[in-house]
Amino acid sequence: MFHGAITALITPFRDGQLDEVALRNIVRWQIDQGINGLVPVGTTGESPTLSEAEHKRVIEITAEETNKAVPILAGAGSNNPVEAVIYSDYAYRAGADATLHVAGYYNRPNQAGLYQHYKHVHDNSQLPIIIYNIPPRSIVGVEVNTLAQLAELPRIIGVKDSTGDLTRPIRERALIHKPFCFLSGDDVNSVAYNVGGGNGCISVSSNVAPKQIVELQQLCAEGKFTDAMHLQDKLFALHSALFLEPNPAGAKYAMSLLGLCTEECRLPITALQDSSKSAIRQAMESLGLL
Repeated sequence: MFHGAITALITPFRDGQLDEVALRNIVRWQIDQGINGLVPVGTTGESPTLSEAEHKRVIEITAEETNKAVPILAGAGSNNPVEAVIYSDYAYRAGADATLHVAGYYNRPNQAGLYQHYKHVHDNSQLPIIIYNIPPRSIVGVEVNTLAQLAELPRIIGVKDSTGDLTRPIRERALIHKPFCFLSGDDVNSVAYNVGGGNGCISVSSNVAPKQIVELQQLCAEGKFTDAMHLQDKLFALHSALFLEPNPAGAKYAMSLLGLCTEECRLPITALQDSSKSAIRQAMESLGLL
């Protein structure tokens, strides 16, 4: 279901409120640019600082504007499995196609606890589940054997891998014997991840350069990894500049230059320094985006 370039959508704000008009425009623009899927209310969507009502509204708007043109992978994760089920149920009712679930932050379960967390969500929700494995943010990570065990549950269909370990798709594919989505969570290593058996990327940079990220992933799907490498070289300055300061401040500033939204983030994410803004603008100009 999920492959290629999948955008981890920002959540646009204006004067402290959800900017619904901007969100609708962004979703339509992403589809027009050829994106392969959308992820509302993930980390890039500032889910930690959205209210429950805002979280649900973002999913609802994304589903309305997408209208099944591309699949929606709705962020529904929580370190509280009960809350994760609540968000999963709403994503199902709103029309999402699957849910993305992080687990473990702050309460730091062991592998048995991680398995039981995901099993609880699986057994008490309806949509397919992609596991978000990001130990830099959650401290604990889903180990290879645990992921393989989870993959035996019928509606756990993939992983978003932000471990930085490029051996992961190789080792996981050796143990998972069903169709499974192996998605990189890092733009910088997405080509290398695909070489190891991945089939796409949940991308931050595609908020800004969706057409180029789609092309990159298509080259990988066609096995044209040398061409993908050359395009990745061109995109590297953008990937780097967007993360000079905490995400999504960089992406939002870049999108403000495109006239898609304001650069407004919620605390504790703060406005960019001028040096970061300059680097982002320069990277966008070099790609012909401005």
